[in-house]
Amino acid sequence: MSNQLQIVTPVDGSVYAERPLASADEARATVERAEKAQRAWRETPMAERQRILSDAVDRMVAEKESIAEELAWTMGRPVSAGAGEVGGFEERARYMIEAAPEALKDIVPAEKDGFRRYVRREPVGVVMTIAPWNYPYMTAVNSIWPALAAGNAVVLKHAAQTVLAAERMARVLADAGLPDGLFQALHMDHATAAVVMQATPVRMVCFTGSVGGGHAVQRTLAEADGFPGAGLELGGKDPAYVRADADLAHAAAGIADGGFFNSGQSCCGIERVYVHASVYDEFVERLCTEVRGLKLGNPLEPATTLGPLVKAEAADFARGQVNDAVAAGARALIDPAEFAADGGAYMAPQVVVDVDHSMRVMTEETFGPVVGVMKVNDDDEAVDLMNDSDYGLTAAIWTSDVDAADRLGQRIETGTVYMNRCDYLDPALAWTGVKHTGRGCTLSVVGYESLTRPKSFHLRLNT
Repeated sequence: MSNQLQIVTPVDGSVYAERPLASADEARATVERAEKAQRAWRETPMAERQRILSDAVDRMVAEKESIAEELAWTMGRPVSAGAGEVGGFEERARYMIEAAPEALKDIVPAEKDGFRRYVRREPVGVVMTIAPWNYPYMTAVNSIWPALAAGNAVVLKHAAQTVLAAERMARVLADAGLPDGLFQALHMDHATAAVVMQATPVRMVCFTGSVGGGHAVQRTLAEADGFPGAGLELGGKDPAYVRADADLAHAAAGIADGGFFNSGQSCCGIERVYVHASVYDEFVERLCTEVRGLKLGNPLEPATTLGPLVKAEAADFARGQVNDAVAAGARALIDPAEFAADGGAYMAPQVVVDVDHSMRVMTEETFGPVVGVMKVNDDDEAVDLMNDSDYGLTAAIWTSDVDAADRLGQRIETGTVYMNRCDYLDPALAWTGVKHTGRGCTLSVVGYESLTRPKSFHLRLNT
């Protein structure tokens, strides 16, 4: 096995960068440094932690142009959309920094004569973050910044395709004055990552990735001595429902953005749409108009709105879902010939109709620029179909009736319910999922719970 990793850019298939992989001994030394640094960091006043972490955010934001170019080369995101990654990173980081004092304050029960009682939240110790390539800054920040704010040390393993993001985060945190050893980015293969996960000082593993990867993390942690925790944000097959009372222009534009932004490579992107029969034809026409307005091409060109998938195999997988559906009676409404760049990793967007849940395109995660659309007769049918999935990350309802959205949302098996929007994380709200989407939570004050442990103080004042 090679001790080097290569970043093969989807732009033209060339090797963009190479990095050495850490050895098992280097991984153990990294954890030791983290454990030692964390002992002092946990005693650092909250205001000082906030100052350093905020300064690091400022430094990251100042580099948004180079980040946009980096994302284009490493994972195919158009430079026209690169600043959005930085904006999302900043919003989440700043919210979690600001929320830390309230989230971590003592829990004090009602007074009891002769006693002082409270629950204090203490850092767990060393946190390992395993981050994916599709949103390399926005996904990583969900656990890294709050973990550091809570007084932990962090070891980051980023996806091989986006290790440059890990290196940038390490640099801005160091430049902001974060003490040595508190945040370390280590390039590892799976075996070395297991060494870190099973190291006794590592008390929490925050993983974002595939369902198979989540199972692998759980199996690895089952063999660890110290019963570390795990947060697992895994796959998605997120649905949208367009009710009869929806603003169809707004719904079509929003669902097109939610389904095709980042070439559909989003765990919470819209992959299946259920539309009330009375507005179905008009919605489909509007959606196709939005999709045909996308420009597929080189992500380094400012006019491009749809870049390549991360690799040709990913595009072939999505094409295979479409082809299987068409063979089973579905219709693909977008002619790939309308997009001159179509081919290899560059995949023309597709809207598929006359689909049902016997087809992979409606049940299996696509992670590409494909949306399936089904006609439904009422709310009950829509909810049943939305719930007919192994996944449950987000669900979007497009309607003018907020009470209906609330009522239907209570019945949908999902982590987040949207009304008239999709594919967005509000850092003030808990980010979580159900079923094969995993378990655990990041963001909001709730996100601090897994990064800390409760410690109770029961102090008798008189003897």
